[in-house]
This record gives sequence, structure tokens and C-alpha cells, in this order.
Amino acid sequence: MKSLFDKVSGNCSKAVTNAYSTSFSLATKMLAPSIRQDIYNIYGFVRLADEIVDSFHDYDKETLLDEFSLNLHKAIDVKISLNPILNAFQETVHRYGIEAELYNAFLKSMRQDLHKSTYLTAKEYEEYIYGSADVVGLMCLKVFVKGDRQQYEDLKESAMRLGSAFQKVNFLRDLKADLEDLSRSYFPDTNLHSLDELSKEKIIHEIEEDFAAGLMGITKLPVEAKFGVYTAYVYYSKLLKKLKKVPSLEIKNRRISVPNYEKAGLLAKSYISYRLNIL
Repeated sequence: MKSLFDKVSGNCSKAVTNAYSTSFSLATKMLAPSIRQDIYNIYGFVRLADEIVDSFHDYDKETLLDEFSLNLHKAIDVKISLNPILNAFQETVHRYGIEAELYNAFLKSMRQDLHKSTYLTAKEYEEYIYGSADVVGLMCLKVFVKGDRQQYEDLKESAMRLGSAFQKVNFLRDLKADLEDLSRSYFPDTNLHSLDELSKEKIIHEIEEDFAAGLMGITKLPVEAKFGVYTAYVYYSKLLKKLKKVPSLEIKNRRISVPNYEKAGLLAKSYISYRLNIL
């Protein structure tokens, strides 16, 4: 029965989430069971595409991404795929009416990572952020509001700003790997090889503004989603605070992280704030 294959497909997406991101996995576990699997499905899709462009250095990445994109669109057209990750994702696409523009924009940004290493203008940077992060927030938002068009429109801007904040924190955290291993520089008008304090503070201020806008949206999310998204917000805010304390010239020499014991403490504090409604 296809129902069994669909269950296996969902388990694969969950396994990918748990294996690749302890922080995202933890936040997803804080979502209501009714929407949790669909977020696993979205993460599984974006993770596989990201792995193609970031990790598979000994293979023809462009061909792999072409095949992945083709199989995605076939899966959505016929509502099944023998690739369990794509099979799970197409289910979520159809269940919540996720528009093609969102996942196509994501694939466009992933394709840029194959050939583009430097983002010189704010427009280029914003377009990349939109495709690589904002649309992921929007796809998740479709699930959070269960396809409700009015709620989606009301929370759209906040979801995009939160997605932007998460991505920019990742850029700062992964500065060393992006520069040395992938030869990528995302922040425009910034010499990341010799990052100074003024440039670092400008980037952090930009992220803090995104976080502030994102938090406003979190407070308006349906109860099924609020605590899970707030947990992710608290984790990334903590990561940003750690990055803020690191001297600019050191950021590109070491990867800052939040240890598991700190994550447990953040989860407890998040739950208290959530229960007391003091987000």
C-alpha cells in the first residue's frame, strides 16, 4: 500500500532532520504532532538540495541538482516519487498548497552556489537570502497556518525576516568554512578575509532588526506552532550573542556553537516564557 511507503518516506525526512541539525530537530519536536511531520518533510527537501551544492565535491554537482530538480517537479505533478524525501515533500506541497514559486526560488539560490562565490551588491545578496532562507520560512508558515490565506498574508513578512535572521547567523557562524572550503562570501561590501569590528557590528545590527520583526510574528502564530518556532528563535538569538562577543578577526578562524547542555537550558527558559506568555 502507498500509505506504508508514505510513512517510510516521512520517517526518512525525520531521520535526515535528526542527523543533520540537532537544533532544528529540537525545535521541530516542540511543534504540535499535527504539523511536525510536514516540517520534517520541508527540511528533508531543503537539506538534500543544500548537500548537493555544499558537500558532494567529488561528483558532478550540476547534474545532480538538475536531476533532483527534475525529479521534484515530476513528484509534484504525479503525486509520488521513488525518492522518499521528494515523496514526503510533495505530500506537504499538496496538503497546504505551497506555491511552485517558493520551492523554485529555493532551487535557484542553490544553483547560484554552484557558480557564484561573491555577492557584490545588496540586491544580489537579498535575492539569494530570499531564495535560500525566506522561502523556507514561507513554506513552513503555510504549514503553521494550515493553508489559511489571510493568516499567511498577515504573517508573511515576519516569517521572511525570521528566515533571513537564521540564515545570516549561519553565514557568520560558518564564515571559516564558506571562505576556506567553498570560497564563498555572501555579505556585500565587506572584506571577510579581514573583517573589522565596524563591519561585524553592522551585520549583527541587521540581524537583530530581522529578529525583532520575526519575534512580532511568532507571538501571532497558531498555538500548534508558536513554541517550536520560539525555541528556534531563542537558540539562534543565543548563537548571535556568542558571535557578538567574538573579536571580528577571530570569527573566521573558529566555528561558534551552542553546546547541548546550553540547548537544554534554553529549552527550559523558552518553555517558561511561553507558558507565562512573556515572549
